[in-house]
Amino acid sequence: MTPNPRPMPTTLALLASVLIPLSGTAIAGDSAGTSAPAAAGSGSDLAKEQRWREQIVDSLMDGDAVDLTAGGVTFLGLYTEAEEPTGRAAIILHGIGVHPNWPQVVYPLRTRLPADGWDTLSIQMPVRPNDAANADYAPLMDEVAPRIDAARAYLEEQSAEHVAIVAHSLGATMANRYLADHPDGADAYVAIGTSGSGVEPGRDNTSMIADIRVPMLDLYGQDDLPGVVGSAEQRAKAGAANPGYHQAMVPGADHFFDGENDALVGTVTEWLDETVPAK
Repeated sequence: MTPNPRPMPTTLALLASVLIPLSGTAIAGDSAGTSAPAAAGSGSDLAKEQRWREQIVDSLMDGDAVDLTAGGVTFLGLYTEAEEPTGRAAIILHGIGVHPNWPQVVYPLRTRLPADGWDTLSIQMPVRPNDAANADYAPLMDEVAPRIDAARAYLEEQSAEHVAIVAHSLGATMANRYLADHPDGADAYVAIGTSGSGVEPGRDNTSMIADIRVPMLDLYGQDDLPGVVGSAEQRAKAGAANPGYHQAMVPGADHFFDGENDALVGTVTEWLDETVPAK
C-alpha cells in the first residue's frame, strides 16, 4: 500500500486523548489491532479488521499474508523471512486503531529487520471503531494474549528458536500486559513510545514494566508525546528491578519516528543483536 506521511487525523486525535493525559490519569492504550469480541459491542471491530485486510493483501509488496487463529477468530499476519536464517524472529505489534502494515514504525521494522537475520511477523491487534472513546479500548486487553500466543506458535513452526516482541504505542501497552503475565513470553522485548502510569488495573504501564523480567529496551523519541517523554524517568525506575532493562532516547524523533527510520531500525537491531545473538 502507498505509505502515508502521517497517521490519519482520527488516529492522531485518539492518540491525543489516550496518551497526553497519561502523566496522571487512566491509560486506555497507545495502539490497537484486531481480535474476537469479548462482549457485544465491546470487542475488536472485526469489520474494520476485514477492511484493513482487504486493503493490505491487495497491495502487499513485501512478505506474505498468513492466517492466524485465536479464540475462534482468524486474523491477519504479515510474515517476512530473514535474508539469512539465524533461528531468530520478531513479533511486531502496531499502535492504536491501525494495522500490521502501517507505514510509520511498523513497516520499516517488519521489512528491514529481515536484512539483519530476523524473520518478522507483524500481526493485526484488536481495534475499535474510528469514533471509539478512550474507555472503549479497555476490554481489548483480554484479547491480546491469544493473538501473541498464536503468532509465537506460527514462528516456532517456521523453526524460530528465539522470539522477540517489538511493539509500538498501545501495542507496547498490550505487550507490557502480556509479558507481565507471561514471564517467559519472549526472549527479548522492545517497547517503542510507551507512556507511564494510569489508575486502571491492568493498563498501568509503569506497574506492568516493574513485573517484566525478560530483557527489555524502552525506546522513545526526544520529541515524543508528552505522556511518553514525561514518564521516562518513572518507567526507568520501574524497570530497575529487571537487570535486562535498558532505556534509550532517539534525538529529534517524534512518536512516529517520521524521518528517523534509520535511527529507529538501527537502534532496535543493534540492541536485539546484542541481546539475542545469531546462532
